[in-house]
Amino acid sequence: MSDAGHAGAHHGDHDHDHGHGGAAHGTMGSYMIGFGLSVLLTAIPFWLVMTGALGDNRLTAFVIMGFAAVQIVVHMIFFLHMSTRSEGGWTMMALIFTVVIVGITLSGSLWVMYHLNTNMMPHATMPGGDGMHDMQDMHDMRDMR
Repeated sequence: MSDAGHAGAHHGDHDHDHGHGGAAHGTMGSYMIGFGLSVLLTAIPFWLVMTGALGDNRLTAFVIMGFAAVQIVVHMIFFLHMSTRSEGGWTMMALIFTVVIVGITLSGSLWVMYHLNTNMMPHATMPGGDGMHDMQDMHDMRDMR
């Protein structure tokens, strides 16, 4: 059997699915919608931080976390083509797993940053100090006794 005949014999044996499990491919329109949403969901938090529009740092951090969660979902739907119909529901399990991991990561990161800021910043507890040389000044004052 020649190479041309061999390739033709196997070509008709499959249904051109290419291993995607029935998942839909995105169109140019859906990719552009996903791109536009991604840009918007990045630009708004950037604007919130740069302008201080909300006034409260904690509120700004929670709003940014919300935008980050929405952006993850946008990426999963528009770029990874995840839905409840594709791959027999396994993508829904992946979504639930992703939400749990992102929640643990975001809350753990905020917890660590809060405690580092509270416990490691010497100028936060030193009244009247600029924070730069307070620890050295305290050490020098103890030596003066």
